Amino acid sequence: MTENSGTSDTRIDLRLGGREIILVGTAHISRESIEEVREIILRERPDMVCVELDKGRFDSMTQQDSWAKLDIIKVIREGKGFLLIANLVLSGFQYRLGDDLGVKPGEEMRAAVDAAVEIGAPYSFCDREVHRTLRRAWSKCGLWNKCKLLAGLLSSAFSTEKLSEAEIENLKKQSELDGMMKELADYLPPVKETLIDERDRYLAARIWQNAAQDGGGKTVAVVGAGHLEGIRARIERIASGTEGYDVSELETVRKPGPGGKAASWIIPAVIVAIIAAGFFRAGAELSLDMLLRWMLWNGSLAAAGSLIALAHPLAILASFVGAPIATLSPVIGVGLFSGVAQAVMHRPRIEDAETLVESLCSVKGVYRNRITRVLLVFFLSSIGGMVGNFVSIPRLAGILMNA
Repeated sequence: MTENSGTSDTRIDLRLGGREIILVGTAHISRESIEEVREIILRERPDMVCVELDKGRFDSMTQQDSWAKLDIIKVIREGKGFLLIANLVLSGFQYRLGDDLGVKPGEEMRAAVDAAVEIGAPYSFCDREVHRTLRRAWSKCGLWNKCKLLAGLLSSAFSTEKLSEAEIENLKKQSELDGMMKELADYLPPVKETLIDERDRYLAARIWQNAAQDGGGKTVAVVGAGHLEGIRARIERIASGTEGYDVSELETVRKPGPGGKAASWIIPAVIVAIIAAGFFRAGAELSLDMLLRWMLWNGSLAAAGSLIALAHPLAILASFVGAPIATLSPVIGVGLFSGVAQAVMHRPRIEDAETLVESLCSVKGVYRNRITRVLLVFFLSSIGGMVGNFVSIPRLAGILMNA
């Protein structure tokens, strides 16, 4: 039996088989949401409070030295550079909007935890770890969608758009959210599926598992307004038995199959094949000329990316030398060479970690902060090396045909 008795666009009350669940929808940089969350928890005095956070994000919000523990060289060596960039860009975008309103991103979630502690109620972090969400989104994107995702992240990182407090509050209205979700689904269907649909299911299952149930227990779950209706629908399915609440498969990241692994070798195989064909067509002299031309195009554009990032001269050199090596060994990227070289030559300072998210609010800040500069060198040299390969293949083919 399900009973809905929501009193506003931001609250849904559910009573399902011994569980009373109050879903509270928020905007993550809304002063009104902070006040509403605290007031509901103090008034309802629930037996459990669930929040749309994972433990890592909560720690980064509450621990002043959380970013100071970041080892940027380790991140790049482990191949997590693009994931960190995506995470930081999203954090920086929210920070910039919240800074305009004097509200820190996710402050309403922290207010929910503080209110739970105040009334002596347990609380639970019910969201999936952010790095798993980003890795799943990335793994589901093809090359074109990855380019669109990166373009969208970069445009949001340096956008000067400002939202008023009234516009922020409108984001909690279902009509506004429907349009935004449809736009996201049309632009990047795989990302919308991972960021919204999967997390609706994940959050609903975790809320259901953690919900107080004995003796008519009451649970308040604080979630982003964009998830409100999706979570309600999922909880109703779980309660009716039409959907399970085991979401362990949503914790895993799909590994590339044999086809995906083979695809990463296509570009180096094509380059080697063209150069080898030059040897059989016109001898070693042509083959060597083609090899040197490819190394020059590939390395120069990777180095140009580092130069645009105002990298240290040794990092620029590492980009030039490392790009051809990275192409012929797809398990590593040119960003590994350039990023590590930049981090070694200009080691990040404590103040860089302390102002990491704030630095993303301006181009000047990105260049001034040594951590974001490392990531910029990593990113732009990787893009440059990629473009270098796409430029060199048709040119090498043209040389071969005219030989």
